[in-house]
Amino acid sequence: MNTPQLVVHHDKELMAQAAAARLITKIVDAQASRGAASVVLTGGRNGNGLLAALAAQPARDAIDWSRLDLWWGDERFLPEGDPERNVTQAREALLDSVPLDPKRVHAMPASDGPHGADADAAAAAYAQELARAAGPENHGTVPTFDVLMLGVGPDTHVASLFPELPAVRETERTVVGVHGAPKPPPTRTTLTLPAIRAAREVWLLAAGEDKANAAAIALSGAGEIQAPAAGAYGRQRTLWLLDSAAAAQLPRSLYPPASP
Repeated sequence: MNTPQLVVHHDKELMAQAAAARLITKIVDAQASRGAASVVLTGGRNGNGLLAALAAQPARDAIDWSRLDLWWGDERFLPEGDPERNVTQAREALLDSVPLDPKRVHAMPASDGPHGADADAAAAAYAQELARAAGPENHGTVPTFDVLMLGVGPDTHVASLFPELPAVRETERTVVGVHGAPKPPPTRTTLTLPAIRAAREVWLLAAGEDKANAAAIALSGAGEIQAPAAGAYGRQRTLWLLDSAAAAQLPRSLYPPASP
């Protein structure tokens, strides 16, 4: 586990713009060095805000969109096209406006897909898709994602790993179904902590005063069962991207005084 690095921006708009610029650079660098790039997207207001900011940046044209694999950290187990699904929101914010290879957009199964209403079967199918994409250079049964992004919930949840629920305790499977989630919809599919930790870099996004307590708990040495965000880290780097409201309860010693 590496020490988290923090960058604190003045407000959520600046955070989204800076994170989008940072992501463009990472994708371009990965494509230059390895031929392709692999990114795990997150939903929620911060994840979608980043995608909208990326869509508005002229520098997005530096990305070879045909050599980009997109995955999701979690999904609401709802019918295809439902406006609450993360993939639906991502398509509206960015994906429909860039020339992606449809075969490299790896959406999690919907509740009206081939697995029907069985979220566990849908999760197992996504785990198999990840395993097929993992090469001999990867660690285990998931690709080594270049960047994996996660929103942080007010209760410290990331993806659909909620405090104390079975999914956050999973140590073997890479994707699981979630039942009885404390926020709607109650049924979801999610990457587990072992899958998250396969990424080269994990970026945790938190903006707004309602995220301040969660950030403080997760960065204070809390356990991952009680604070799942504390258990999310990358192989090479773990980056917390916050606005000043979300960082309000953090000691200044945790981040440089010159943070933008």
